[in-house]
Amino acid sequence: MDEWFDIVDGLDRVVGRATRGECHGNPALVHRTAHVVVFSADKRLLLQKRARTKDIQPGRWDTAVGGHLAEGEDYEQAARREMSEELGLDSSLPLQFLFNSRIRNEIESENVRVFALVNDGPFTRLESEIDELRFWTPRELADAVGTGVLTPNLEWEVEVLGELDNSSSGWQTT
Repeated sequence: MDEWFDIVDGLDRVVGRATRGECHGNPALVHRTAHVVVFSADKRLLLQKRARTKDIQPGRWDTAVGGHLAEGEDYEQAARREMSEELGLDSSLPLQFLFNSRIRNEIESENVRVFALVNDGPFTRLESEIDELRFWTPRELADAVGTGVLTPNLEWEVEVLGELDNSSSGWQTT
């Protein structure tokens, strides 16, 4: 049975529904996704290496956890469900909203809301989707940007996270 997702307009208002296959094959269909970036207490970033059969983007490593909004969910509810399902984390852990982004490429179009969680694990790996989970140091992330090790969307998120880290507001949730 295929999954159905809400399709949204430029103002993020639901205007229809489509299957996963329709979303990923048609960039004109804009769907909604929530990401959770997980940091250790010493500010290393947890990333997942996704199963090759499911990763539709070039590159090897992706955001710690993320997924489409199910029917009736808002972004935070989806983020909490995804972190519970994919990482085995308590869905009531404190999340901090970081930023919105829009993914537009030849494969898909998404409105993304990104949240942060500070947690050192242990994590449960969802073997059907995640080949490996590990924390990356800021130096490792900087070295990996532009090499194809990180997905293009994650490269952009890493840059934004670096800007937030250097700003007065910061992204720290401790």
